[in-house]
Amino acid sequence: MAKEMNNRQAYFNYHIEDKYVAGIVLLGTEVKSIREGKLSFNDAYCLFDKNELWLRGLYISEYKLGTSNNHIAVHDRKLLLTERELKRIQVRMKEKGFTLVPLRVFFNEKNFVKIEIGLARGKKVYDKRESIKEKDVQRELSRSAKY
Repeated sequence: MAKEMNNRQAYFNYHIEDKYVAGIVLLGTEVKSIREGKLSFNDAYCLFDKNELWLRGLYISEYKLGTSNNHIAVHDRKLLLTERELKRIQVRMKEKGFTLVPLRVFFNEKNFVKIEIGLARGKKVYDKRESIKEKDVQRELSRSAKY
């Protein structure tokens, strides 16, 4: 049973400035699929529509034991944040180069599904190369420490 799913690609493609934890409006079969780990962040992003925050492009596969009332795999899902947080994010989004990306989906202590979103600025190609070099150095250091 998967408890947390991370969006590793977001950390590679973006510099994360701020992080927010939001609730997400889901159907029952969606929650069951998330518990099984059937979730993909490919092409997922957040956007504002009428001062509400929506998550678009998050793929949650259909629940295998679902009936005819099963959910649609990809549709817009509403994110739940306080009004103060929404206004703060909207102001920052108006600055050039910022976007909102989902970072991880997890269950909190009350077993509610939460999503961590990050206010991010895109990395340049040379920044990505730098990230790869740092990972390689860390990998070599951990290998040499074992021997």
